Amino acid sequence: MLSSLPIAFSAPLALIALAVLPVLWLILRVTPPRPKRIDFPPLKIVRDLIPQRETPAHTPWWLLALRMAVAALAILAVAGPVWNPVRDAAALRGPLLLLVDNGFGAATDWLERQAIAESRIMAAGREGRPVAVVGLAEAPNEIALSEPQGALERLRALALQPHAPDRSAHLQRLEAFWRAQPQAETVWVADGLGVGGGDADFLARLKQEAGASRLSIHAGQADQRALAGPENLAGALTVKVLRPTTNAAASGQVRALDLKGLPLGDAPFVFGGNELETTARLTLPIEVRNAVSRLEITGERSAGAVALLDDRAKRRRVGIVSGATADTAQPLLSPTYYVSRALSPFAEIREPRAGSTDPVGELLAQNLSVLILADIGALDGDTAAKVSTFVERGGVLLRFAGARLAASSDELTPVRLRRGGRTLGGGLSWEAPRKLAPFTRESPFFGSSLAEDVRVTRQILAEPEPDLARKTWAALEDGTPVVTGERRGDGVLAMVHVTADTTWSNLPLSGLFVEMLRKVVAMSGTSSAESQGGEIKVETLSPTRVLDGQGAFRSPPATAQPVARNFTGRATLAHPPGIYGPTDGAMAVNTLAPADTLAALDLAALGAPMLPIDQPVARDIRPQLLVLALLLLVVDTLATLWLGGRMNLARFRRAAPAALLLAVALATLPGPDTAQAQQPAPPAPPADQRPPVPRDLVTAASATRLAYVLTGDRTVDDMSKAGMAGLNIVLGARTALEPGEAAGVDVSRDELALYPILYWPVVAGRPIPPAETLRKVEAYMKGGGLVIFDTRDAMSTRPGGGTTPEGDQLRRMLQTLDIPELEPIPRDHVLTKTFYILDGFVGRYDSGTTWVEVLPPASEDGRRPARAGDNVSPIVITSNDLAAAWAVGRRGEALVPMSGSDPRQREMALRAGVNLVMYALTGNYKADQVHVPALLERLGQ
Repeated sequence: MLSSLPIAFSAPLALIALAVLPVLWLILRVTPPRPKRIDFPPLKIVRDLIPQRETPAHTPWWLLALRMAVAALAILAVAGPVWNPVRDAAALRGPLLLLVDNGFGAATDWLERQAIAESRIMAAGREGRPVAVVGLAEAPNEIALSEPQGALERLRALALQPHAPDRSAHLQRLEAFWRAQPQAETVWVADGLGVGGGDADFLARLKQEAGASRLSIHAGQADQRALAGPENLAGALTVKVLRPTTNAAASGQVRALDLKGLPLGDAPFVFGGNELETTARLTLPIEVRNAVSRLEITGERSAGAVALLDDRAKRRRVGIVSGATADTAQPLLSPTYYVSRALSPFAEIREPRAGSTDPVGELLAQNLSVLILADIGALDGDTAAKVSTFVERGGVLLRFAGARLAASSDELTPVRLRRGGRTLGGGLSWEAPRKLAPFTRESPFFGSSLAEDVRVTRQILAEPEPDLARKTWAALEDGTPVVTGERRGDGVLAMVHVTADTTWSNLPLSGLFVEMLRKVVAMSGTSSAESQGGEIKVETLSPTRVLDGQGAFRSPPATAQPVARNFTGRATLAHPPGIYGPTDGAMAVNTLAPADTLAALDLAALGAPMLPIDQPVARDIRPQLLVLALLLLVVDTLATLWLGGRMNLARFRRAAPAALLLAVALATLPGPDTAQAQQPAPPAPPADQRPPVPRDLVTAASATRLAYVLTGDRTVDDMSKAGMAGLNIVLGARTALEPGEAAGVDVSRDELALYPILYWPVVAGRPIPPAETLRKVEAYMKGGGLVIFDTRDAMSTRPGGGTTPEGDQLRRMLQTLDIPELEPIPRDHVLTKTFYILDGFVGRYDSGTTWVEVLPPASEDGRRPARAGDNVSPIVITSNDLAAAWAVGRRGEALVPMSGSDPRQREMALRAGVNLVMYALTGNYKADQVHVPALLERLGQ
C-alpha cells in the first residue's frame, strides 16, 4: 500500500490494534500492593498470616505511559512501516517512464539499482502519477502505464539477464510512447556500459529528452571487467580481459574450471597504464587445457566475467606426412611448412621422424585426431587399412593433391579422381587461373569470408557422379570442385584438389587457408555436421545449460532458442550464453564475441542530471521499532523491580567491597599453564643417552639411491622396482655413478630429502594423498628434488576426447601444489644432452609428451641462457611408462615388450633415464657457456 506521507505501511490493517490502547491503559493502572518486609521470628510470621483487607495501589502515570509506548511500537512494527525519503517536487506532473539496464553490466550492484528504481516508483505513487517500466535487456514490447503498485510488481519480476542490452531495439516503441505522452518524465537507471557500439541512435534520442528537461539518469561507476575470445594456443590457454575505463581494477586472476567445477589452474592479469584490454595466459599441459570448460575472473559475479569453452577450443593432435623427398623438400617452401604454420595456433603438430620407414603408422600410433597427407600417392595395404580404421573410428583424414596422387589410385578419397594428365584442358592444366566461387549453405566453410585474390592454376578433377554436388565443399567459378568431403563411419574424409604449397595455387598464402583448416580440424571428436546421402548439413543445437546474470548455470528459459553449429556471435535474449547440444558434441555461446570490446558510455554528454545509484532509498524501519520497544521493555522491568523494593541499594553498597576483593583474589591466582611455565626446564640428556639415528636413514644416506613411490598396487610397485633396478645397471656400467639399491618410499612417512629422484607412477582410483603429504612433496621439490610423474596412459589418450583416469588423478593431485609453469621439452633443453644427445624421451610408449619447467626466454643471439646455479626442473610429467621400458628380471632380461616400431626404442628409453639422472645430479652445467672457450681450445689442439 502506498501513502502520500513519507512513511508507508505494508500491512496497514494491523494499525487497527491501536484502538485497544485505552483498554490496555485501564488494565495496567491496577498493581498489587507492595510486598511487606517481615523479620524472622516464627510467631510474627504466623500472626501476619491472618488475612487482612488490602487496597491495591495505583500504577504511576509515567510507568503506564512507558508500557503504552511499548505496545504502540509493537503494533507499528507489525504493520510493516517503510520510510520513504522526501524527494524534491518534480517539475513535471506527467507519467513516469523508468528505463532499467538489466544486462550483465548491472550485476555488480543489481540490488542497489532495484532499490533506487523502487524509490522512484514510490515517489511517483505519492504524487499520484502512473508508471511504465522497461527492461532494456528484455524483448521489445508495447509500453503500458500502470498504477505504482503494478509497476513495482513489474520491476521486481525484472530479472538480471546474462547478455548486453540491445537499447536501440526499444527505440521505436519509446518514440511511440513519447509522442503519446509528451509530458512524461524519463528516468534511466544505466549501467554505463556499451558493447559493440550500437547505442548511438538511442543516446541521440535521449539527448533530445534531456534538452527538454524530461530526463534524469542514475548511473554508478563503470568498473565492470569481462572475458572474451578464449583461445587454446600452442603453449597456453589465453583469454582477453576487458575493462571499460581505467577506473576498474588494474589486476586480478582468471581461474580455469572443468565440467564438474573443479579448479584446474589460475593465471594473473595486469592492465598497463591506460590499457583497456590485456591477456591472461594459463600455461598447462595440453591434456589439462583440453579439460577446461569454463574461465572466470576470480571475485567477479557476472556473466560477462565468464568465458565458456567447447570442443572447438580443444587442441587436436594433427599429424602431417608429406610425399616430398628429403633432397628436394626446402624447409620454408615444403607443403608441411605451410600446413604447420596455418595449424600451429590451434593444434598440436606431429611429424614423423626423419628416415622413418612407416611415417603414417608412426603418427597413427600417437593417437591423432587429424591426419593430413600432402601429395601421398599409393598406400600399401596395411597402411591403407590403418588409415581407414582411423577414419571409421572418428578421425579426420585431409588429403592434398599433387603429382603423386594424380598418378595413383586408392579408395581413401571422398570422390573418384580423374587419373593421368592432359595436354589441353586435362586434369592438371588450365588455360588461365580461376577464382573461387561463393560457399554454399551446405558447405562447412559457409560464413567464411571469400578471398578475392585466391587463384588456382592447376587441380585434380573429380569424375562426374550423381552426388558430386553434395560432396563439394568449395568450387571454382566454373563449378569444378576444389574441396570435397564426406562422412565415413564416425569420421570425416576430405580432400583439397590443389597442393598444400604454392605450386598449384596461392591459397596457402591467404587467411582463408587458415580458416578452412581450422574448420576441418574442428570436425574431429564432434558431430559438427550431419551426413545424409553424402551431403553435409549444418545442424542446430538446443540449449542444455545457460548462465544467469551473475554467471551461474541454470536451466534454459522459455525464450531460449537453438543455434546453428557455426554460430559465432555474442549472446542475445534468444540465444543466452551457455552450453548447447549434447555432452559429446557441445557448443559454447559466450556473453561477448571474440572481437567485442567494452566502452564507457558518455552519459555526461546527454546534458541530463546525473544522480548516484546509492542515494537514499525507501527503507524498512521495523527493526528499529522492535529494538526501541525492547529497550523500553527493559526499562519497564527495572522500574518494576525498583518500585517493588527488589533492588536494595544499601545492601548492594555493603556487599560491593567484598565482591570486589574476591574478584581481585581470583584474578591473581596463577593458572595451570602459568604454574607449569614457572617450573625449571628439565636438563638436556647427555649425548650418549640421546635417541640414535634410525638405521634406515643411515643406510639411505650412505650411497646415492634412486627412489620410487609405493602406490599400494603390487603390480605397479613391482614394475617400478624392476625398472629402477634395470636403470641402476645401466648407470653403473656407463657412467661414473655407482648407485645404491633403489628404495620404495611411502611419501607420507619416509624422509624424501635423501633421494635426488622420486619416480611416481600415477594409479587411477587410489586415494589422493592428504594435504600434509602434498606439502611435504612440495617442500621436497623446492629443496632441489626431482619428481617424475608417469601417468603411463600414452596409448589411451586422445586430444579432444577428454582426459584419462590417470590424467584426472594427476590433475587432482597437482591442483593444490605450488608447481612452476610447464612446457613440452624443447629440442635445445639441457635434458636432451646431459649425457646422451636425444631428440625425444620415450619409454614403453613413444607417443606421449614429456613436460618440464618453462625455460627462460631466448636471448638476442637466439640462445637460451642457463639458469642460475645448478637448479633443475623440480617436476617432469610423462605418459610413456618409463619404468616398464627399464625393467629387467633376475637374469637381466627385459620384462615388457615395447609398443613402438623402432627396434632401438628400449635403448633410447634407457638413455633417457640416464639423462634424467645426470640432469638431477649435475644440474645444467652443459648449458653453462663458461666452458665453451676451453672446449673450443681443446678441439683446436
